[in-house]
Amino acid sequence: MINNDIESILVSREELDKITQDIADRISEDYRGKRLLLLCILKGSVVFMGDLMKKISIPVEIDFMKVSSYGRSTTSSGTPTILLDLHRSDISDIDILIVEDIIDSGHTLSYLTTYLKNKGAKSVRIATVLDKPDRRDPSINLTPDYCGRVIPDEFVVGYGLDYDEKYRALPYIGVLSPKVYQNKN
Repeated sequence: MINNDIESILVSREELDKITQDIADRISEDYRGKRLLLLCILKGSVVFMGDLMKKISIPVEIDFMKVSSYGRSTTSSGTPTILLDLHRSDISDIDILIVEDIIDSGHTLSYLTTYLKNKGAKSVRIATVLDKPDRRDPSINLTPDYCGRVIPDEFVVGYGLDYDEKYRALPYIGVLSPKVYQNKN
């Protein structure tokens, strides 16, 4: 029944496997000999993070933050709120790689990158499955360091991405039919 809400598959399960392997290979090379912390942004990024960390060939640490700017809407409010913070006394000794599912307006990741740098992180970079540069706020200068795929301005779900806490478990990324969310925001 849930698959009936999907207009089309944008990124297949096989493409996601290749994307995560390609990003993992680049991360493994770029961070060799460094102390790397994969920072998963809950909840949407947990699937990508799980797949990614299994494919990285160097030692990594993991941690989690929960930051929201969507709520139950399909568009960002533009004001990020930290719901679960990173508490570490060794932050100045680690290179942080923020693991994100999708970059949309860029507000949340711009805010989070500055926040982590101000906390004293050695470095802060971004890995994302999807990037929607057409939705980027022109005042936000943000480019992910590792990006699986640039996509058009469509509302997508699956592979951790949700609408109203549904569709996260889909093994692919699909375009959600507007009939599901129209007149609900």
